[in-house]
Amino acid sequence: MRASHVAIIMDGNGRWAEGRGLPRLEGHRRGTEAARRIALAARDLGLRHLTLFAFSTENWKRPESEVRGLFSLMEQFFAAEAQKLADVGIRIRAIGSMERLSASAKHVIMEAQRITAHASDTVVNVAIDYGGRWDILQAARRLATEAAQGKLDPNGIDEELFASMLSTAGQPDPDLVIRTGGDMRLSNFLLWQSAYSELYVTPVLWPDFTPDHLKEALAEYSRRDRRFGALSGKSIGGEDR
Repeated sequence: MRASHVAIIMDGNGRWAEGRGLPRLEGHRRGTEAARRIALAARDLGLRHLTLFAFSTENWKRPESEVRGLFSLMEQFFAAEAQKLADVGIRIRAIGSMERLSASAKHVIMEAQRITAHASDTVVNVAIDYGGRWDILQAARRLATEAAQGKLDPNGIDEELFASMLSTAGQPDPDLVIRTGGDMRLSNFLLWQSAYSELYVTPVLWPDFTPDHLKEALAEYSRRDRRFGALSGKSIGGEDR
């Protein structure tokens, strides 16, 4: 069984830094480096889609200095890496509200999307100002607006139509959701899309997460039996395991 779409909750930057007596922002900087190498590894491993949880709707509650530092790092990353990623076939796609982002952050993100638009090997979704509940709500509001305008029959709304209104429209749901840092929760990440995703939690903190760790997660995924609520594919027509 081969994964096409992997989503990652990149957790542990702050703990990584604090454990080394470094400022939390240094952990985020190392986390940005990890994101770059994992994006390249995803392309090398044949993943068609990679979604990275960069900044959640809840992360605005962090100290203002940390938030500013995070966005400064993100802007530097997009500005420095967009063309390099495009050259190796990686397309950047931002998902999330982004309404509260600064004008400079929006500009850099839009420019990165423009530069990489024609890359076709791997799409890297970068979730910024993203929350799974926000994603579901904005999809519901769009459908409600169309229904109120008479463009849509509410009785015609099905899962496929609803999914077409989500920020990941046109992409497959993640086969595998990886969480670094050891915590056992989704943290409001891709709530609709991950309904049947396999989960893989590792204690490795995000700045230490390497392509070899990604390979280990994919190897574990390949050994699992995805049933989607049905009987095991290995038991249908044969022995019930």
